[in-house]
Amino acid sequence: MPHETAGAVPVVETPEDFRRMPEEYQELATHQMMVHTEGELSGADDYLQVFFPIAPNAYERKVCCERAAEEIDHYMIGAQVLEDLGIDTSYMLHQKLLDRGLYASPAIHNIKTWPQRALFSYIGENAVLDHIEEMAHSSYRPWANSFGKVIKDEHIHVGHGRRIVRELIKDEAGREEVQQTLTRMWPFVLSLFGSENSTRTERYLRWGLRQRTNAEARDVFVARIRPELAKMGLTIPDAPTAPEDPAR
Repeated sequence: MPHETAGAVPVVETPEDFRRMPEEYQELATHQMMVHTEGELSGADDYLQVFFPIAPNAYERKVCCERAAEEIDHYMIGAQVLEDLGIDTSYMLHQKLLDRGLYASPAIHNIKTWPQRALFSYIGENAVLDHIEEMAHSSYRPWANSFGKVIKDEHIHVGHGRRIVRELIKDEAGREEVQQTLTRMWPFVLSLFGSENSTRTERYLRWGLRQRTNAEARDVFVARIRPELAKMGLTIPDAPTAPEDPAR
């Protein structure tokens, strides 16, 4: 049976417990799981359809294939948790990348240059990792417990992006190109944390499906990544806000 912690947040141990939870909890948790699971599948397609063609050599193409395989693994992990709740995600496998609307991110799908790809993996996947680590504390325990391999793999993805960035900034021309790319991409990176006016965040917090508001998560990320970038001679814009999407 579901039970509450000292902070009145439910702990939901099994699919059977999940089905006994209020409709709001089920709707919010299902939406979160569907968005993430679709995003992992689209991540695999991004590595193969977007990053692979612009990879500069055979090694980097191999790495793109390895990362895509890991993203497929992550999709399968999420799909299994949903399947245990009677939710079939196999239709996602038959959708084209741009037809998926739960985790739509044209800024990723439209990446054209290797510095963009490097910064997406280093900074963008770094931001997404923060979300994943939050979900690893979800009140729905089967979901929380599914993230062990996912978190380990995502740290590898971020590390690979960081390595590429370091290679690119070895000379002044490369550093300048990466800096210009980072400045252009920064609003997109912040948008990964959603809107400060989100209509869902407080409900996610109340049900223990998240631990931070969008603004809190964004500020923690910025405080962490700014000094790391500074050590590499890179700076981020001072503007604290991102394009708003109240539905997120």
